[in-house]
Amino acid sequence: MNNRVCIKIGSNVLTKADGLPNEELIKKITVQLAELKKQGKQVILVSSGAVAAGRSVFKSAKKLDTVVERQLLSSLGQVKLIHIYTELFEALGQTCAQVLVTRQDFKDRNHYLNMQNCLNALLANDIIPIINENDVVSITELMFTDNDELAGLISGMLNVESLYILTNVDGVFDGDPELDSSSIISEFDTKDHHLESISSNVKSNFGRGGIITKCTTALHVASLGIPVIIANGNADNIIVRLSNGEKMGTTFIPKKSTSSLKKWIAHSHPNVKGKVIINEGARVSLTSQSAVSLLPVGVVAIEGEFKSGDIIQIMDEKSNEIGLGQSKFGSKKAATLIGLKNQKPIIHYDHLYLH
Repeated sequence: MNNRVCIKIGSNVLTKADGLPNEELIKKITVQLAELKKQGKQVILVSSGAVAAGRSVFKSAKKLDTVVERQLLSSLGQVKLIHIYTELFEALGQTCAQVLVTRQDFKDRNHYLNMQNCLNALLANDIIPIINENDVVSITELMFTDNDELAGLISGMLNVESLYILTNVDGVFDGDPELDSSSIISEFDTKDHHLESISSNVKSNFGRGGIITKCTTALHVASLGIPVIIANGNADNIIVRLSNGEKMGTTFIPKKSTSSLKKWIAHSHPNVKGKVIINEGARVSLTSQSAVSLLPVGVVAIEGEFKSGDIIQIMDEKSNEIGLGQSKFGSKKAATLIGLKNQKPIIHYDHLYLH
């Protein structure tokens, strides 16, 4: 296990009740991240708050389109936000860098590797990357669900030791947090808990994501072998306490770690170009404990048009998704191989991510 930690701070933590940045809390966060650096950790910060920062420097005299207003405030606010972080980190003897990304950057494998190289270089040179979605160009289909999703993608890309998602509640509750009968789930394991049992009543006033989206991201990242903790970002010294092993919030139990390529494939739903439908025998084989590839003999249908190297969905005959993979063949060639024995895999095990 490496010494990298990804910390995601949401708008609900960074923003005061009036919608402006909580600079006192941001200062506390930077102090804690500097302390992690002293402990030998490499720190990656995924920070919301650009729109809130924009509100602190600009008030429109006329009503703007919602998308345009978000673009305007984020373009102004990102400068303000990174200025706050830069001054606070410099006072602590630390250097930070701004990295703005869109969903599109994760779709293309070359873009992905270029971004990974940049972030690795920053960390290798003792620089703290501060990552945020580029809201100026990220609209509609280009947007992440929220910065929880972005933090999950970054955590997989950089193979972090752990991901902390800091929000405005103490963790994930087994019911409505407002009720005395509800309690925090200290360890979320899919064997014992299900998303259907989680209350979705808590949502940020300023962010896009609620507790359900945080849990969805956490489960996905944990499936890649990375532990995730959802905790209250307002709690005293929360980041250092979590790093020191103190039990706070809700921990999502990690599964067996996967390769870097598989981590990219796991987050590649937006990249899917087609589908391969498999029979029951192939489904049983793929979901067993053995490391197996997807062979043409287990395929019953090919859907969509795709090329060699594209990401495709693997579905069973009941339309359940089994996983994702990088196809060895284009769709036309793959269609000619359906049901044939003694053929090369359509998806090799090394290029296969299963749920």
